[in-house]
Amino acid sequence: MFDNLSDKLQRVFKNLRGEGKLTAANMEEALREIRVALLEADVHFKVVKQFIEQVKEKAMGEDVLTALSPTQQVIKIVRDELTKMLGSHQSRLRFANEPPTVILIVGLQGSGKTTSTAKLARFLAKEGNKPQLVSVDVYRPAARHQLSILGKNVNTPIYEGTAEETKPLELARSARREAMQTGRDVLLVDTAGRQHIDEQLMQELHELKDALAPTEILFVADAMTGQDAVRSADEFHKRLGITGVILTKMDGDARGGAALSIRSITGQPLKFVGVGEKTDALESFYPDRVASRILGMGDVLSLIDKVQEGIDQKTAEKMQEKLLGDDFTLEDFRDQIKTVRKLGSLGGLLEMMPKVGPLKELKDVKLNEQDTQKEINKTVAIIDSMTPQERRNHMIINGARRRRIAKGSGTTVQDVNNLLKQYSQARKMMKSFTSQAGFLGKKLAKMKLPGLPGF
Repeated sequence: MFDNLSDKLQRVFKNLRGEGKLTAANMEEALREIRVALLEADVHFKVVKQFIEQVKEKAMGEDVLTALSPTQQVIKIVRDELTKMLGSHQSRLRFANEPPTVILIVGLQGSGKTTSTAKLARFLAKEGNKPQLVSVDVYRPAARHQLSILGKNVNTPIYEGTAEETKPLELARSARREAMQTGRDVLLVDTAGRQHIDEQLMQELHELKDALAPTEILFVADAMTGQDAVRSADEFHKRLGITGVILTKMDGDARGGAALSIRSITGQPLKFVGVGEKTDALESFYPDRVASRILGMGDVLSLIDKVQEGIDQKTAEKMQEKLLGDDFTLEDFRDQIKTVRKLGSLGGLLEMMPKVGPLKELKDVKLNEQDTQKEINKTVAIIDSMTPQERRNHMIINGARRRRIAKGSGTTVQDVNNLLKQYSQARKMMKSFTSQAGFLGKKLAKMKLPGLPGF
């Protein structure tokens, strides 16, 4: 996510630092490079123009040029303007005064509407809501069947409709009635899509909007389509009045032009991003956190959210004590690897880490998730093949033991040697990193540890 843009902007700031003194001339050069970087990231040209003008106005002021650390001030200005471009603050879902809250999910065919509807149901349930699903796509039975399957996966009831209910409006009204009768407080309506915007589609959506009075109309857009997604969102907003955007496939979009353009062009906030195929791969969108991530400052708050969500507090505190001492064993190492599986892809976790200190070297690491998963499975198999005594004290693992462990885990002696070497290096790095980084560093250190196999 934003990989290319992040690399280019960090290069611009590195060059500025190398100048020694900030002048109008080298600031102009930096702004030119930032403009090119944004355009290459597929950001809308009007958004780029406005962004550069805002940064230039603030960065070329006398207070910045004569400051003790002008480059740091320029970075702050760029970060602030990126945050503003992305929407300034997180935009949360709004709920009706009286349940059920109706959320209309709209978008073009193939954008990921049905999957996003199920993901949103799971997200709402975790927040303490009781959602219900309904698909009003009467044109594609497969779409309704898909939502039915996904609804079961996320433990959310779905209104299937009767044989007589053949119109979107009939299905939607019956689903709302059932939601009221069964005490469900949110109704998610997955609407039909088209290959392109047409009058029939818009008429149908207007009828649903008028009849259901939805609190939210969320437009689902595919991030991989770049400015096409922005144009479609803008057209839907002009003709229907959307209240927010869900941007799918953000994990596969290295440019990020759609995310950076949508708020400025449509005037509507980006509320959620899809970062994977699983039903838990939907994240709230935080403009300030994303701006920091783009500039290489990491997204520590989101990282901590993931840690707190996926790791039991008592377990975390116990592991923290082990990291500070000398008793971090191979058994603990294995448990950490198993824990990280709950927190998403390793590449995604690395993106959230600031590119400073011991993490600087990981800046250019491109993780192949499939290969990394194989390495993790191999690591767990090797440690499982050890005796409890060997896991507690790796120093006793001699040549004969290594051969036995390799045979038992279906690996090679070289694989066992590599694991023991990585484990030893990890212990040293964790002790150093933990002692330097304080409380926050301890949380990050636990996240970093499982990523070592496969590097």
